[in-house]
Amino acid sequence: MVLTSYGRVTALPGVRILFVVTGLARIPISAAGVTITLHVVLGLGRGYGEAGAVAAATTIGIALGGPLIGRLLDRKGLRRVVLLTTVATGVFWASAPWLSYWGLVALSFLAGMLSLPVMSIARQAMVALLPEDDSYRRPAFSLDSVLTEISYMVGPAAGVFLTTALSSTAAMLIVGSTMVAAGVWLYVFDPPVKAGEDEHGDHVPLLSWLRGPMIAVLVIALTMVLIMAGAEVAIVAALRTTGQVGWSGLVIAVWCLASVVGGIVHGAMRRPLPLIVLMTLVGATMVPVGLLSGQWWVLALALVPNGLLCAPTFSSTSDAVTRLAPESVRGTVMGVYSSAYTTGAAIGAPLIGFVMDSSTPTWGFVAAGGMGLLGTAISAVLGGRRLSRPQPSSSLSAS
Repeated sequence: MVLTSYGRVTALPGVRILFVVTGLARIPISAAGVTITLHVVLGLGRGYGEAGAVAAATTIGIALGGPLIGRLLDRKGLRRVVLLTTVATGVFWASAPWLSYWGLVALSFLAGMLSLPVMSIARQAMVALLPEDDSYRRPAFSLDSVLTEISYMVGPAAGVFLTTALSSTAAMLIVGSTMVAAGVWLYVFDPPVKAGEDEHGDHVPLLSWLRGPMIAVLVIALTMVLIMAGAEVAIVAALRTTGQVGWSGLVIAVWCLASVVGGIVHGAMRRPLPLIVLMTLVGATMVPVGLLSGQWWVLALALVPNGLLCAPTFSSTSDAVTRLAPESVRGTVMGVYSSAYTTGAAIGAPLIGFVMDSSTPTWGFVAAGGMGLLGTAISAVLGGRRLSRPQPSSSLSAS
């Protein structure tokens, strides 16, 4: 069943190469954060707080630039956007190793605004290449989520390895070069991002799509990333209190591996769990994790039920957003969606960190899970009841 579902999807023209290109492109992108952090600390001799400020500048840039880049994608097409963002990426990574600290902060903000929109391109291209049929869309979005999880298992580890084995400067140049290569590959491949003939799209009023179910899905996306970012901090804090912080990477890897397994199973299911139910279970399974954090392997096993639900929830969120977005403004919508992700990541770590500073690591997991349940409740109030059961694309699009 699993091989049949994914085989049918990857046999479609253009789909297999799309997964290869966007999957590989995600690896250097996921390595970028830790590579810059280590450069600030090791190369510039600054503290982790100052490295966090660089990350914050990048995050703010991505959050602000996402909708703008998405709008350019709608109006100007893929190649112009990829050319612009690839050149900006090349300029940043070629100059960043030799910048002063404050120069790096400023350029990181601009680089964030003009970052290569791999996630948006991947999901828009999937919609353009796939039939409007759940038997194709669900495995495709699940596979996309699995590739994202794998990139975050490989990328940061590669960034650390390059920095420690070579130098922070060499690591930055290598990561930057691979990101530019990914942009060039996307430019040459030029996958379609619209199923119709209209490349520039008609004017669609903002409030015609930014309402009800769409806002509910964006809230869920923000909350999911908030949970992930906050839980990572809680894992490190919990293991630090028991003198096992060295096992943090392995615990997070087990959590990610569970997510990969869950995503694969979700993509092959005929009747998957609805998005609202998935989000509720993500929050509910995170709340008790801190009670089982005595030994690293117990904590890893406690995270497995939550991990099994992560990729399916991300997959269902992506699917819902693309169904709800009018085709002519899908790039703009995916930019807003990307901004929701970025905002969740920016909020998650400091919020959960503040909770733990005021209490114990156990309450960090409780707070992360509680945010998931709160996000579900807000989504239902905003109109997310339409997402409480599996629906065909036509019913989601109607409003």
